[in-house]
Amino acid sequence: MVKLNKTDKLVINALKEGKELTLQEIAYKTGGTPKKIFRSLRKLFENELIETHARKYKLVSAK
Repeated sequence: MVKLNKTDKLVINALKEGKELTLQEIAYKTGGTPKKIFRSLRKLFENELIETHARKYKLVSAK
């Protein structure tokens, strides 16, 4: 189980709306800087919590 920090939780909450979002859209919704959000997205992607397609991010569907 990966340990989530405050930024990770904000990113996940932004993506819970169900639609795919770009890095800039996530940064706007969370109030974080694009650099900080990108680090969080990379961590979440490496731990298979999110997926990406054409520079848009979404939560991985529950299996």
